[in-house]
Amino acid sequence: MAGEEINFGDNEFIVSKTDLGGRITYGNALFIKISGYEEDELIGAPHKILRNPDMPSLIFKLLWETIKQGEEIFAYVVNKTKQGGYYWVFAHVTPSMDSSGKIIGYHSVRRKPTQQALAVIKPLYTQLLRDEKSGGISASQKYLDTLLQQKGVSYEEFILAL
Repeated sequence: MAGEEINFGDNEFIVSKTDLGGRITYGNALFIKISGYEEDELIGAPHKILRNPDMPSLIFKLLWETIKQGEEIFAYVVNKTKQGGYYWVFAHVTPSMDSSGKIIGYHSVRRKPTQQALAVIKPLYTQLLRDEKSGGISASQKYLDTLLQQKGVSYEEFILAL
């Protein structure tokens, strides 16, 4: 991975909210600090401004499919900073709903992942990226589906067990 790895405390949480299109509407102080951007650079910007090229597209596909259905998802994500560094997070992403149950945006709370989890996720993401480069997202989906089948677990069960 290129750039300097940025870390944050085990008891700290990165929080952000987006609109339906993924544009940032809120970021807590840690989100702003760790991203390297100023608050006014983040608010209104697409959340993908933090997209690290070492992050498999498949994981974002799963994330968006899940939250657009009104469900929560947990995922390990590597983000990039404005300065070209990177940071890993264990994200819990949920849809935000109005009083009638209509999705009006998304809310993400992220914490520091364990080294044990990253020891599994980093090689998995490397393989998924290889598959995406050679055969597209469908190839990485096939790899992940096969892995989950072999383990006899769902994606959520796999992620939460790490």
